[in-house]
Amino acid sequence: MTFEPMPLFWLALTLLAYLGSRWLYRRTGRYLLSPLILVPVLLLAIAIPLNTAYAEYSRDTHWLMSVLGPVTVAFAIPIWQQRALLARHWPALALGMLVGSSASIASSWGLAHLLSLDNAVSLSLLPRSITTPFAMPLAQDLGGVPELTAVFVMFTGVLGAMLGGVLLKFLPLRTPLARGALFGVGAHGAGVSRAQEVGGEEGSVAGLVMVLTGLLNLFAAPLLTLIV
Repeated sequence: MTFEPMPLFWLALTLLAYLGSRWLYRRTGRYLLSPLILVPVLLLAIAIPLNTAYAEYSRDTHWLMSVLGPVTVAFAIPIWQQRALLARHWPALALGMLVGSSASIASSWGLAHLLSLDNAVSLSLLPRSITTPFAMPLAQDLGGVPELTAVFVMFTGVLGAMLGGVLLKFLPLRTPLARGALFGVGAHGAGVSRAQEVGGEEGSVAGLVMVLTGLLNLFAAPLLTLIV
């Protein structure tokens, strides 16, 4: 059995980049220095000179993906914690999630056809607006590439979190429920983090909506397979 240094190198680099960027973000408060943006940029800057393909990086750091299972189970916690809020506002939340998910899927499919993407890439793009633990199995069920979906999810979350802060200045969203739902539906995990900076209640609502939107899309997967 031979020792291969590259898997250890990429694992250590990913963890160090995350810890360093988290410390930097907490010190500066600048969103462009958050781990969601800074870590991929740093890894890409090193991977390109080393001629490391994404498939190689994914293989070398596969254990990071294995933690998605416990993360998915842990998503039951915010649902239980916010059960009273869910009971009071479930019609508005359900309608918002349904409209938001439909708009995301329709825009993804339209963009894929506009750019003439092949079928596998198009199907990988569809779940881009739900959090990674739900998006990857959904992409696999649809016939897409889960690893590619993870990249689309990351870009969607970062962009959605950045635009969400701008939209709050122009949209008449005055309640924490509405502001939190905006981030939870459109920007999943990155949106939850951004909503938490807006307010504690907004962050709680965003987390709840993110989980429920993921579950809604998983339940809709059989219907999506018939449509696409």
